[in-house]
Amino acid sequence: MANIQRMSTHPLLFDLGPERPTTRQIADRVKAGGTAALTEAERRADAATYQEVVCRSALNRVQGMPFDWTLNPYRGCTHGCHYCFARRYHVQFEMNSDDEFASVILVKRNFVEVLRQELDRPGWNREQVAFGTATDPYQPIEGHYRLTRRSLEVLAAAHTPIGLVTKGPMVVRDRDVLKALGDAAGCTVYMSVPTVDEDAWRILEPGTAHPLQRLRAVRELVDAGVDAGVLMAPIVPGFSSSRTKLERTIKAVADHGARFVGANVMYLQDGTRSHFLKFVEREFPSMLPRFERLYARKYPPDAYRKEVKAMVRVLQDRYGLGPKRESAGTERPADSTTVDPEQVGFAW
Repeated sequence: MANIQRMSTHPLLFDLGPERPTTRQIADRVKAGGTAALTEAERRADAATYQEVVCRSALNRVQGMPFDWTLNPYRGCTHGCHYCFARRYHVQFEMNSDDEFASVILVKRNFVEVLRQELDRPGWNREQVAFGTATDPYQPIEGHYRLTRRSLEVLAAAHTPIGLVTKGPMVVRDRDVLKALGDAAGCTVYMSVPTVDEDAWRILEPGTAHPLQRLRAVRELVDAGVDAGVLMAPIVPGFSSSRTKLERTIKAVADHGARFVGANVMYLQDGTRSHFLKFVEREFPSMLPRFERLYARKYPPDAYRKEVKAMVRVLQDRYGLGPKRESAGTERPADSTTVDPEQVGFAW
């Protein structure tokens, strides 16, 4: 009773609302009752459902990558790219890698506060952080929550270098803080533009901005003094892998002033593999046997990847662009000279 009396004489200045669940609690709810059990989630005009959660950590340590730390303020992505490797991560929350990856988005509401605490620790050595590895930090909901911008401000104050990957032209909104972060510690923006071919774009990336809109964003970032370039990742066999399409894309990248361009061929793993092959079977059934042969394993055969990368190397040289040496997977293959790139037919 005394506690109740004290609370009544000292009312809260703000209504903090109901306590938000953790991602583990979300997984338990979905496992028990499906996504319908997320009764606190908000359905917005884009037809996606957004569930606010609390996180215990913001920085995520990884192994086997060119960087040791990642940041992802959102999980799930309304861009809905059919090849997205991050689809498989949604199963951690007992959701599927198909429609639920693109329609049920988790928002880490306390992300910025947790990140600030982690960066303020005496043991933090200001290591390179990869921002946006499991979901796009500039998917449309960022315009509402602004978790990405606020995180960048915290990173700049902590002099922590980053590499940021996105398909979202909204990144130009934050060119001021990206420039400040670059000056303070180091910042590179990798705009993902796998192809400028409109058919491939519409088919493979249904929720993304037009490729040329993304390239215009690169131009604006570079003009603002931000180190920005393009990742043609992934190059998807049969959709964007022809020499003509590769050249059109790299020429457009060069025309928009990108400081570098890198490329990777699509790989398929776990939940992403099942989703992509179901998509091909449904929409392009005649192509399925070839994809099943090419992707008998996670990666296509080495010979095929060398052919594609060799052609990219020729086009990089032709248009005066090189790879960003420290970016993941964009370095020139050491053995690419064994392939005659001008004769590549991409017989996949």
